[in-house]
Amino acid sequence: MPTLPWTTPTTAEPPTAPALVMASRFELKRYRDVPGFLVAALRIRRQMLRSPGVLGVSLIAQPRKKTFYTLSAWRDRSALDAAVAEQPHVATMAKFRTRMADSVFTFWDRAEHTPPGWPEAHRRLGQRRVVGLGGVQ
Repeated sequence: MPTLPWTTPTTAEPPTAPALVMASRFELKRYRDVPGFLVAALRIRRQMLRSPGVLGVSLIAQPRKKTFYTLSAWRDRSALDAAVAEQPHVATMAKFRTRMADSVFTFWDRAEHTPPGWPEAHRRLGQRRVVGLGGVQ
């Protein structure tokens, strides 16, 4: 599946302060979980694009590698926290928590008013390792 490009919701207001950027990598344990996770990831993407404070999102799905990447920008941390506390995100994370081989998250502030890029996200994800969803190693 190709990368779903950076998408900015029509309701997004240009940031007036540095945006919070979040990148994540999810690796599933089993191939049989890939189709369900892909469908869930697309639902969550739609949810995030409707969330207050979102500036944009992108998704890379690599089903043959059982790996999914997300990249998003937010007005601030409270907007991101509010979005991840909503459905379907909450139910999806609970359902797939034990099905993950590895999950990595990274956050940074970005003053530029252009979308963050995948090269920087991949570099930053390579600097952080999180086992399961439990904690940084």
